[in-house]
Amino acid sequence: MGVVRVADALRLAEEAGLDLVEVAPNARPPVAKLMDYGKYKYEAAQKAREARRNQANTVLKEIRFRLKIDDHDFETKKGHVERFLNGGDKVKVMIMFRGREQSRPEMGVRLLERLAEEVGDLGVVESAPRQDGRNMTMVLAPTRKKSEAKSEQRRRREAERQAKRDRQAERSAKGGRSGN
Repeated sequence: MGVVRVADALRLAEEAGLDLVEVAPNARPPVAKLMDYGKYKYEAAQKAREARRNQANTVLKEIRFRLKIDDHDFETKKGHVERFLNGGDKVKVMIMFRGREQSRPEMGVRLLERLAEEVGDLGVVESAPRQDGRNMTMVLAPTRKKSEAKSEQRRRREAERQAKRDRQAERSAKGGRSGN
């Protein structure tokens, strides 16, 4: 409507059965809209709730390896790392050295690099392998954000629920036709 005096804007709002809501008070001149204020507050609360729901804190998960790990055990632990990275969490991978194993840190580096290479499509090395006393640590960061992972999980869960409802409806429709 352009620039209108406050009294005129209030009269227009009253005639339309709406409220005069100041949208941008710091603008020159201040911007106001004719709208239902209750509906505006409700929509703003819905947006805030949705933003909170999609906000997610990245957690640092920890997986511990031993230097002399069997292939199957390595694959199992790699599966855990993949699950954490898919969930959008960072993973701290730790190799514990015992006794004479401490004199062979290059074997630990090789093991950590192998793990990083095998999960390379899900995460990237955030901090390279580093000897820390009896332990060697490396941090892997996920390639996708936690919020993306959570929203995908939510969509998948909803699709599964819908498929289950469809199957139940189909089953009950079949049962009704057979005359049972």
